Amino acid sequence: MEPKVNYILVGSFVAILGAVLLIGLLWLGKTDYRGIYDRYEAYFRESVAGLSVDSTVKYRGVDVGRVKSITLNPDNPEEVKLTLDIASGTPVKTDTIAVLVTQGLTGLATINLTGGSREAPRLEVSEGQPYPIIKTGPSLFFRLDEAISRLLSEKGLSKLLADLDVAAKGAADALDEENRTALKRTITDLSEVVHSVAAHRAQIEAGLNGAAQSADNLVKVTAALNEQVPVMLARINKSAAALNAMTEELAQTSKTVRSAVNDSRPELEQFSRKTLPEAGLLVIELRELATTLTRVARDLEREPESLLFGRKPVPRGPGE
Repeated sequence: MEPKVNYILVGSFVAILGAVLLIGLLWLGKTDYRGIYDRYEAYFRESVAGLSVDSTVKYRGVDVGRVKSITLNPDNPEEVKLTLDIASGTPVKTDTIAVLVTQGLTGLATINLTGGSREAPRLEVSEGQPYPIIKTGPSLFFRLDEAISRLLSEKGLSKLLADLDVAAKGAADALDEENRTALKRTITDLSEVVHSVAAHRAQIEAGLNGAAQSADNLVKVTAALNEQVPVMLARINKSAAALNAMTEELAQTSKTVRSAVNDSRPELEQFSRKTLPEAGLLVIELRELATTLTRVARDLEREPESLLFGRKPVPRGPGE
């Protein structure tokens, strides 16, 4: 008998296994179905040799995505259309610029995003476009190629030859007979100067040695000053402090004297109003008394007996 097979169970197993495999492939490929990437487009007017599908897209040197596809622009065959998958959350702004960068000698190329200032708004989808379009800038090799092409073009080559001709004429004019004579004279003068310097080499060396000795002495003097100046400054500070203290004491004494004078001002005023006039009269009387005593002393010295017998009568004159 044939074994019974549960086709429903087998079919379910195959369906589940296929779903698991599909989910695993989508996870490994990091496709848009997981919503990790935002899609953008960029249009280059230069060769994208070295760039391939799945090439890295960098933002200021940081890996942020990959190249999804590379095609020619159907509307303009001179442009290459790139579809870019860039990680969600990457600050792609309206001033962000995509530049093709070739990595060294390998020739492999990547897309590097630059710009994106903080104030610029986020890049959004334009009307009639399926994805936002990132502006592009010329690569270094493209700029060099354009510069060399302009230089080697007929017009650029003619201008270069004309400039060289003008430079040659200028050099010829600068090296005329008069300038050559002046140049020879200058060389001769320089030679004489060199010989003179060589002749006075010993004196120059002596002068340099003297200068070196002077520099050493200056260093020594500076070191000595560095040692003495702090001591002098300390002494000056002490003297200043003492002078300050003396000034404060004098100020305090002056305040005390002023206070004493203010306190004794009534007595001084009374003394000057009453006592001084009386003292003046007393001095006058004392002077008169001293004069009298002096006269009496002279009379006693001349006639001592007058103290006992009195003064002699004055003799009368003739005819009295």
